[in-house]
Amino acid sequence: MSTSVVDPENAVQLSKSEFRSRLRELPPSAKLVVKVLETDSPLSQGQLAEESLLPDRTVRYALSRLEENELIGSRYSFKDARKQVYFLNDHV
Repeated sequence: MSTSVVDPENAVQLSKSEFRSRLRELPPSAKLVVKVLETDSPLSQGQLAEESLLPDRTVRYALSRLEENELIGSRYSFKDARKQVYFLNDHV
């Protein structure tokens, strides 16, 4: 999993069709993580596991696939700088 930090203001912008096209190729766990992030974002890996009811390992895999496809970004948490939080990249 990438540990790069992305500023939400400088996140990748994708068209809605491009976002959906990239997401379509990913596993169901990644799609569920996106759905969770659509309703509540940013979230840590632990929070995503809790909300999605997926195992931590599955969430890690989903996050790495989503980052590879530039569908999500991450930054350090303002509440706990030891943790990363994840958010969806903009799609219009």
